[in-house]
Amino acid sequence: MFENTTSIQDIFSTRNIIIYFVVVNIIGFLIMYIDKQKAKRGAWRIPEKTIFIITALGGGIGTIAGMYTFRHKTQKLQFVVGLPFITILEIILAIYLIFFA
Repeated sequence: MFENTTSIQDIFSTRNIIIYFVVVNIIGFLIMYIDKQKAKRGAWRIPEKTIFIITALGGGIGTIAGMYTFRHKTQKLQFVVGLPFITILEIILAIYLIFFA
């Protein structure tokens, strides 16, 4: 009856994990672009909390790249320090989980 079941290994395959990180980093990059454009127009902005959440979900490289590409939030210490800090912690956690867990 349930012949086409999906195992947890299929869901968390290397391919799917890579796709996830590529997508979340593209989203992080685009969020920085969109927020910069909204700032220029004086429009409603993307909440800073959202940018930190995207970073914490694995989009740190995208948000940092967007921050410096679009020169957005580069004067705010919480972004200049916070985004790289979160990203470095995630990289350390990933290394630990891959090699030591």
